[in-house]
Amino acid sequence: MDDDLKLSDFTGGEKVHLALLHTRMAKRGLAGPTVYIDDLKKKVERVEKRALNRKNKQ
Repeated sequence: MDDDLKLSDFTGGEKVHLALLHTRMAKRGLAGPTVYIDDLKKKVERVEKRALNRKNKQ
């Protein structure tokens, strides 16, 4: 089973969602190293898991 995700494995909406989440993480990162970003990381992991599940069903 191949667990590697490629950009083509994501839908257009997921790509936009990931871009926005990464932008928010970067913005929080500029605020300093002590700013909490784990909530955004969990959201990214959920989107990746959804894409991986869809890929493995094929």
